[in-house]
Amino acid sequence: MSKKLVFIFLLISEVFFAQNGFEKGNALYQKGQYEAAIAAYENVLSGKQQSAEVYFNLGNCYYKLNKVAPAIYNYEKALVLNPNDTEIKNNLKFAQKMTIDEIKEVPKVGFAKLLRDFTATFHYDCWAWIAVSLSTLFLLFFMGYYFSQITLSKRIFFIGMFVLVFLILISVLSAIFEKDHYQNERPAIIFAEVAEVKGEPKASSSDVFLLHEGTKVYVKESLDNWRKVELTDGSEGWIESSSIKEVK
Repeated sequence: MSKKLVFIFLLISEVFFAQNGFEKGNALYQKGQYEAAIAAYENVLSGKQQSAEVYFNLGNCYYKLNKVAPAIYNYEKALVLNPNDTEIKNNLKFAQKMTIDEIKEVPKVGFAKLLRDFTATFHYDCWAWIAVSLSTLFLLFFMGYYFSQITLSKRIFFIGMFVLVFLILISVLSAIFEKDHYQNERPAIIFAEVAEVKGEPKASSSDVFLLHEGTKVYVKESLDNWRKVELTDGSEGWIESSSIKEVK
């Protein structure tokens, strides 16, 4: 019993100090003391109290200091935790305007795009909760069908059960697809002022192109201290792992 009390006390203490650190960071930000605010927010994160709000405020601090890579990185971290927040998306767009590289995005077409657009409507956790809610509704329809004495009502409940099974299947598959996409997608931000992208994972290889800080890439492979990255325009190459920082 005493161990449980100690655990609860420590948990409450962590939450309390994290909240204090967050409020301290907010107060420092309001005073324009951005470096001190960053230290306060980083202290919150060091206590494993991650939240979209902390990363968002960190991004704002770095943006105020014209530090493009850390600003974009923290906005991206915030979006991972809260992907539908319009304020985070807007601030990220402002920060991206500070980058040097202008990478075009090749639009995806066909069924794959339609499927991705549909499943991306919600986070995979949200899809799972939708499936649970629909399953509960299915149970209610089943009870209605089982206990109903009216023929028309039984037909309505029966048809409803089939519709709900179909929707549950879609929700479950969407959750699986979205989680698989989340786990396999490895976005990263260039932190080096100038990063050489090589044709092969070795320093002696010729440069394919150059990237600058703040540019977003996607990690496809890892080999020792090299990462194979892809841009939104489909360009690929190898870059030293020290030049980038993965968002997830």
